[in-house]
Amino acid sequence: MHQLHLLALSALVASSVLAANESWTTRHESGRCALRGQCGAQSFFGQELPCPDNGPADEPTPAARAKLVNICGAEWSEGLVCCEEDQIDALTSNLKSAEAIISACPACKENFFNLFCTFTCSPDQSRFLNVTALDQSRTQQTVVTELDFLVADRYGQGFYNSCQEVKFGAANARAMDFIGGGAKNYTDFLTFLGHKNPPFGSPFQMNLPRPAGRQTEGMRALDDDPKSCNDPDPRYRCSCVDCPDVCPELPELAEDEACYVGILPCLSFAVVLIYSVVLLLMVAGLAFHVAWQKHRRSKTERLRLLRDTAPSDDDEDDTHVLHHPGMVERPPRQYPLNVFLDAAFRRLGSATAHYPAITITLSVVVVAVLSLGWMNFAIETDPVRLWVSPTSAAAEEKSFFDQHFGPFYRAQQAFLVNDTTPGGPGPVLSYDTLGWWFDVESRVQRLKSIQHGLTLDDVCFKPTGDACVVQSVTHYFPAGFASLEPDTWAAQLRACTAHPVDCLPDFQQPLHQEMILGGWQESGDVVDAAALIVTWVVNNHGQGSEEEARAMDWEESLKGLLLAVQEEARERGLRLSFSTEVSLEQELNQSTNTDAKIVVISYLIMFLYASLALGSTVQAGRTLLRSPSTALVQSKFSLGVIGILIVLMSVSASVGLFAGLGVKVTLIIAEVIPFLVLAVGVDNIFLIVHELDRVNVSRPDEVVEERVARALGRMGPSILLSGLTETVAFALGAVVGMPAVRNFAIYAAGAVFINACLQVTMFTAVLTWNQRRVEDNRADCVPCVRLRPVALTNGHGGRSAYDADEEGRLQRFIRQTYAPALLQRPIKVAVLMAFLALFTTGIALIPEVRLGLDQRIAIPSDSYLIPYFDDLYAYFDAGPPVYFVTRELNVTARVHQEELCARFAACHPFSLTNILEQERKRAERSYIADPTASWIDDFFLWLNPTFEDCCREDGDVCFADRDPAWNTTLYGMPEGSEFVHYLEQWLDAPTTQDCALGGRAAYGHAVVVDAGRTTIPASHFRTAHAPLRSQEDFIAAFASARRIAHDISQEMGAEVFPYSKFYIFFDQYASIVQLTTTLLGTALAFILVITSVLLGSVRTGVVVTGTVVMIVVDILGTMAVAGVSLNAVSLVNLVICVGIGVEFCAHIARAFMFPSRSVLERGRHQFRPHDARAWTALVNVGGSVFSGITITKLLGVCVLAFTRSKIFEIYYFRIWLALVVFAATHALIFLPVALSLFGGA
Repeated sequence: MHQLHLLALSALVASSVLAANESWTTRHESGRCALRGQCGAQSFFGQELPCPDNGPADEPTPAARAKLVNICGAEWSEGLVCCEEDQIDALTSNLKSAEAIISACPACKENFFNLFCTFTCSPDQSRFLNVTALDQSRTQQTVVTELDFLVADRYGQGFYNSCQEVKFGAANARAMDFIGGGAKNYTDFLTFLGHKNPPFGSPFQMNLPRPAGRQTEGMRALDDDPKSCNDPDPRYRCSCVDCPDVCPELPELAEDEACYVGILPCLSFAVVLIYSVVLLLMVAGLAFHVAWQKHRRSKTERLRLLRDTAPSDDDEDDTHVLHHPGMVERPPRQYPLNVFLDAAFRRLGSATAHYPAITITLSVVVVAVLSLGWMNFAIETDPVRLWVSPTSAAAEEKSFFDQHFGPFYRAQQAFLVNDTTPGGPGPVLSYDTLGWWFDVESRVQRLKSIQHGLTLDDVCFKPTGDACVVQSVTHYFPAGFASLEPDTWAAQLRACTAHPVDCLPDFQQPLHQEMILGGWQESGDVVDAAALIVTWVVNNHGQGSEEEARAMDWEESLKGLLLAVQEEARERGLRLSFSTEVSLEQELNQSTNTDAKIVVISYLIMFLYASLALGSTVQAGRTLLRSPSTALVQSKFSLGVIGILIVLMSVSASVGLFAGLGVKVTLIIAEVIPFLVLAVGVDNIFLIVHELDRVNVSRPDEVVEERVARALGRMGPSILLSGLTETVAFALGAVVGMPAVRNFAIYAAGAVFINACLQVTMFTAVLTWNQRRVEDNRADCVPCVRLRPVALTNGHGGRSAYDADEEGRLQRFIRQTYAPALLQRPIKVAVLMAFLALFTTGIALIPEVRLGLDQRIAIPSDSYLIPYFDDLYAYFDAGPPVYFVTRELNVTARVHQEELCARFAACHPFSLTNILEQERKRAERSYIADPTASWIDDFFLWLNPTFEDCCREDGDVCFADRDPAWNTTLYGMPEGSEFVHYLEQWLDAPTTQDCALGGRAAYGHAVVVDAGRTTIPASHFRTAHAPLRSQEDFIAAFASARRIAHDISQEMGAEVFPYSKFYIFFDQYASIVQLTTTLLGTALAFILVITSVLLGSVRTGVVVTGTVVMIVVDILGTMAVAGVSLNAVSLVNLVICVGIGVEFCAHIARAFMFPSRSVLERGRHQFRPHDARAWTALVNVGGSVFSGITITKLLGVCVLAFTRSKIFEIYYFRIWLALVVFAATHALIFLPVALSLFGGA
């Protein structure tokens, strides 16, 4: 196809060139020629060259006149000429070839034809032509080999302007790339037209010097009036797609700039302002309170002196410590639901304690049955099915595109870069390097796949049917490396990049320099390029098909070859990076494998700590020294191990249950769920064990079963509160369509629920056995060994499992030091202000959270793809293709043809193609950079009978005698079945040298024809995005394409959607902010309802929910600071943050609402009612929260810092570390203070 364009261009140039000479054109005057006729070629395969002739113009023969009028127009119907019939024949042939490229714009065509018709046949030829060099032809005739052609600047500029924006749709490029070598101004355009370039360009050199100072006596520059693309004469006016001046204005886009106050976003400024006002008010309030207290004391002192009385008790009214025990001895009010739950869990605990063997057996059986689903276990690794909802618009559109047009091509790409020197990137090209790289590509061509023995030729994409698409600098030189010389290769390369149509590859598509060379823009010289870029395009096929397997087989072999070439490049001081189509998925899976050891070590550390810490909950160091046998008896290591096993059983049961139901496991589930359930489960285990220890002290005379029942009755509702809120929070994610989030939510909710059930049944039964072992003085881990009874016994002859004198250091610190200090009024104020400041900072940073997931983060840090992505963003200066797809649009009807086309007078001003062209002109907002390949326009142009070699039936030219004739108004053009008939012919027509408009190569897969229904079920219009170099660019380009497609659909009243290969991965970002807000907001709403109901206080529910909100907001702020983007992975982690945040807060809130009287009675100081309950909550469960979940999670998270995977380091280590820190500090510092101030009665 492009060869034809090149031939057309060169032929035109050749035709035009048949003219004059300088020193050989002695007379320059009107009515006199400079050249005439053809005097033969200089070689066997060369083109005919003109004869020098400075004689007068004369009358052409009637036949010549008729041919001249036919090609050049009616203005040549009379008058003398300087051309002969054979010249007119050559001129006609060349102009016809070029007409296929430029005919869409009548002004450009008219100017092009006029230039060369005037050049060839003008009777005043000698006035603007001057022959400067002659030679001999093969027939020993004198021929012209060089001449000067004077063209006025005004005419040259007007000519260039009329053709500058003309598009050649079949190649999705500008016509100027073909007829002008990609010229950027009119002088380059004219220079290209006159450049000697046989066999495809001009056969002789035609110089076009600027007229000033170059005119010989009697000469003047050709200065006709060029037609403009927006010419007042409708016969010459071009369409919008080829002429920006005639385009209607698109509506202005609403400015989407963020609101800022100075350097701060408006949201950040607002929260900072609000916090500052609140802070000032609090400071003012405190100052007033202090002043009032001083005034009150002063007044009281004066009265005391006057009355000489003892100090009043009111003098200490502002203290936190009360000396009125009756205030705390009042029985707390009874909340019916709490009484019911306490009794229900007490009965459950009694049943499991009395029948531990049956309980454990039933639990194991249930878990085993549920785990049978593991037989249906499957891991989803396909990125598309992992991150995209199968019901989403992007997934449905990809399926539609693949079904109708075939899957998008498979791209294999390599970058050869010279950046291994300390001085930074340097030129990668040299004669020696080119020779080596020619050999590398030759090896790729000969490469055979391992399994099927396939070569590139077997699997590659061939648009012309016989040549693979390989975009490489080597394909500028089809003759191979032998055609290059050490001292000329650079000049040849510069010439090819300047005029790619002169160096077409075998697949006949121009190779633009930004596609094959990178890093040359700074110097402007392609020879200085820092990167050589090569792309091999392979045909794609349906997923799971044999053809896809064959393509992947060859790609595996290519991967092996390129890995070897990397070593060769390193030896040459260069660096090679590459990617094959299968690389990303393989490396994503490899990332999981590299993380496995780190994850396992993290779990083992948490398991070990939990087991050891649980066994030392109440043992002081002196116990171990004083009585080691007592320590062995009191140890709960085996109990901790069983507790961990219960966590694993719940994970196994959840996976088995949902795997059996067909829910696939994702890598996030495999890596996160055990971590999550362990965090939740260990805390509950610590709570139950600690409560039993307290019951053992307060009620030592009761039987073990009753004590266990009391402990579960006390902690069961707390476990219900945390378990229910967490299960609901996670289960809400099941409504999300994204499989990575939905499947995680399902598995997490199931695991947390099953874990809670096993803890209140199986673990309680095991706890009963353990308590019996302790009281029977049997050693932990080896219960068959019975130790000598110790002196200190409980009511049943055994050592008390918990004694006030043996209170753990952490428990004592909280009771005696931490809790009283925290609840002092100045400390409360400081805590409130500090945490509100943290909350304010979090809100202020939320606008800075970015969207996206860089591929370089998702793969191992030592992956060979990391340098490839770096080079892709640094050196590849072309954007991905994008297709605007019409669905079920009956293009056989005239009204819909007009809604799509752009090159005809009847086309709608806001047709699909016109809108895309207008959007291209604001690429900084639309991200559309390339002209649109419009199949409907090229199809109608192909029907033009002027192109006699295009549409032919039974040897006759289509539409030659049609009434009405072919025209730009589309009146009388095919519709209905006739449209389908011609369309099918066009789609099967090859692109040839004689007809560049054939549809097979460019549009063979772009249009789906349903002849039975006489309609077009699907078609696409191809363009390309601007270069996209960041996640923000990809997201913005996707959003822009969506907006454009929506506008087109609204204008047409038909469905149009955009499709590009990367859209499927960025669809999530169109709604992820709304999804995150909805998901977290709904989860928090459920938490508010559940906590309010189970705790019997809306105020406490609000405090707990508000604390969780603060935790999540602080984590969002941390994401902004730590460079963690919002995506599906971080959304899963935010859901986890809600669940874990509730876990931290729920137990303290319930201990506040229903304080343990046994704990209150052990306190030395009696606080005000709310303060006393907050103190009791900290003493009762604060130690469990700190040692049971905070330290456990902290140890596990810190291990993740050593991972090699960036995604684990960024999206798990950073977020989870922030979660542990913020959740622990809010639960143990802020929440008790907030409850003491705002908690319910």
